[in-house]
Amino acid sequence: MQTTFDQFVSMLRSAAAQVRANHEMLSRLDSFGGDGDHGTTMLRAMTCLEKAIDACTEKRLHSLLHEVGWAIMGVDGGATGPLLGTFFMSMAEAAGDREALDAKALVLLFEAGLAGVQRQSKAKVGDKTMMDALVPAVRAIHLSAGAGNALAVVLKDAAVAAEAGAVSTRDMQARFGRARNLGPRSIGNPDAGATSIALIFKGFYEGLTSNG
Repeated sequence: MQTTFDQFVSMLRSAAAQVRANHEMLSRLDSFGGDGDHGTTMLRAMTCLEKAIDACTEKRLHSLLHEVGWAIMGVDGGATGPLLGTFFMSMAEAAGDREALDAKALVLLFEAGLAGVQRQSKAKVGDKTMMDALVPAVRAIHLSAGAGNALAVVLKDAAVAAEAGAVSTRDMQARFGRARNLGPRSIGNPDAGATSIALIFKGFYEGLTSNG
């Protein structure tokens, strides 16, 4: 099985739908240590994502991901826009001229996206940031695809890993952003950024399976 352009569009739209349905929760999580606007920022980012999809005139994965990344890059509201935009633009570079993605190519795309984010951020797993969900998700894609699983299983494994990573941030002390100023008081609530990544990967999985 391969992921086609239309299926990738479905994955992106489903990710946006997940964020839209949960943006108030994301802002609530952000209010414990941040500005309380993460959900609003993510909502703007997903609106930009959807507009970029609608404006994409070429049915090429590279064009789609590049336009989405470029649109999100300009969203203000801290590091969210630049990091998420970099994620998609780095995926675009890895897509090259591919018209569809098998499991091996999907691994390359997501690993490129993660590498792009890591070039922009010094945050690592354990710092209570989006990396706590993104790194496990991409690792799960690598392992699941390497085991020969179907694309739907690969993305389900990624979604499960991202969710587990986001939940694990509840017991972490923040080392980045405003929340780090709270010290030990930042422990007790999941990180909003990691939760956003978990929602996005859940959307990827549901978007693929709903599109056949």
